[in-house]
Amino acid sequence: MKEPGLIVAPLTPFTATLDVDEKALARQIDYIIGSSRPAMIVAAGVETQEYMYLSPEQRRRLIQATIELVGGRVPVMVGISHPSFKTAIELAHFAERLGTAAVQLLAPLRPFAGPPTERDLIAYFEAIGKETRLPIALYINPGPGADLSIPTTIALAKLPKIELIKESSRDLSRVGRLIVEIDHASHARYFTTMQMLLATIELGGSGATMPPPASEIARHIIDAFAAKDYARAAKLQLQFALFPSRWMHRGLAPTMKAAMKIIGVPAGEPYPPYVGLDPDEMTALARDLNETVLTHGS
Repeated sequence: MKEPGLIVAPLTPFTATLDVDEKALARQIDYIIGSSRPAMIVAAGVETQEYMYLSPEQRRRLIQATIELVGGRVPVMVGISHPSFKTAIELAHFAERLGTAAVQLLAPLRPFAGPPTERDLIAYFEAIGKETRLPIALYINPGPGADLSIPTTIALAKLPKIELIKESSRDLSRVGRLIVEIDHASHARYFTTMQMLLATIELGGSGATMPPPASEIARHIIDAFAAKDYARAAKLQLQFALFPSRWMHRGLAPTMKAAMKIIGVPAGEPYPPYVGLDPDEMTALARDLNETVLTHGS
């Protein structure tokens, strides 16, 4: 990419029998490609996609279906995260056979407790990197994964197979330093998330990763920035000030699925037993979205 880009993670719609609803996924992917112009789409790569609830066979089918539905219109990156490096390698080989562009790996926690050391993480990523020809995206998301220090993040970025980094932090000090020490230094392409998008591209980072429909707002921000309409870019970035944070007590996946329903591209309900927004919350979310570019507002 020669300009800031978006890596978009489609939400996973489920049928009444909790299989992946491929018809709803197809509509969503068409919407993403048309509205967000992604540089890449992620298949089963981030927790918001709810892939953790799927059986191994269902996870593979979600990956394959995503690739088929994208149909070569944009590159696809496949999530292969797993505590076992051997399982991750098996998924990487599966992704290779499907012709994907890259694989994404969550920096793992140690299953026997305690945070992983830098040595642990380097060994994990090197073991997988030796067994796949695909570039690796390092995914940093403390909670489901490890909380990486700045020195450890830089050390991992220097590994030959790690070519992209997805950073979930909203810490501007951390993000700014890593943009300089990773992206500017050409170790890897450094992507953040929606709340950090404008700051990221102003500082020379590569862009951001997020689900829809946030990705549509993000596309307008990037386009305004590219057109040097910095006032509009800042105004658009403020649309992320309250959305989705006001509804995050429900979780990101339920909030984004609610937003997709409101804009007319249903992505189903959260995987049970988790629930979506209640009627009052839906009304408030619809009112706020009506003031964004998602519904042709300001």
